[in-house]
Amino acid sequence: MMPPLVKTIPLKILAVISLLLFVATPSWGADIDKGFTAYQKGDYVTALNEFTPLAEQGDAFAQYRLGRMYRKGDGVVQNYKVAVKWYRLAAEQGHAGAQFNLGLSYRYGKGVAQNYKAAVKWFTLAAEQGEADAKIHIGKMYENGEGVVQNYKTAVKWYRLAAEQGDAVAQNMLGWVYGYVLQDYATAHVWYNIAASNGYKSAAQSRDFIVIFLNAEQIAAAQALALKCIESNYKNCTP
Repeated sequence: MMPPLVKTIPLKILAVISLLLFVATPSWGADIDKGFTAYQKGDYVTALNEFTPLAEQGDAFAQYRLGRMYRKGDGVVQNYKVAVKWYRLAAEQGHAGAQFNLGLSYRYGKGVAQNYKAAVKWFTLAAEQGEADAKIHIGKMYENGEGVVQNYKTAVKWYRLAAEQGDAVAQNMLGWVYGYVLQDYATAHVWYNIAASNGYKSAAQSRDFIVIFLNAEQIAAAQALALKCIESNYKNCTP
């Protein structure tokens, strides 16, 4: 049995109301796709026209894309402060890419006063959502003592998290820290091997340089562990 209120509304009127609601609903997905497609084609005018109204209505992805456009000067006058404005709006809604880029802005003082602690905060939020680049930057900040107490073990932790996602930069950074800071040459050899297998150009050269600190048995073990790590999709990377 239909509720009394619905029974009193003629079907034609219900149909008109439904049509109006459908027409009035903004096609955000289509506009975002149109803007992104235009941006990829280098049509920055169309991209800007599509992203701007959506960003002003609170769409985090559109805000992030506008931030990138202003940071790079794509179709607009390059303006780091405006880029930070849009990154912040998206970052506060939890957009990982915006959080990472806001972290970069704070780390290097682009559009905001340089603030390492703020950079660590935003990098951490992005890293917790799986952003490998954010993990690498946190690792670098712990390695350098930027906004945090210098701690190589914590740097290694963050580099490893990114390396286990298959990031060649992080894998090479692990080789660097193990080899030249911690002087664990066998582990350095493992990670340089892995980075080289992923196309990091200087990793093979760095690996070949540290072999002078290893004997044949250690080298063979490092090569075997690197292969095991790669074959397990970076799940078995420790002895």
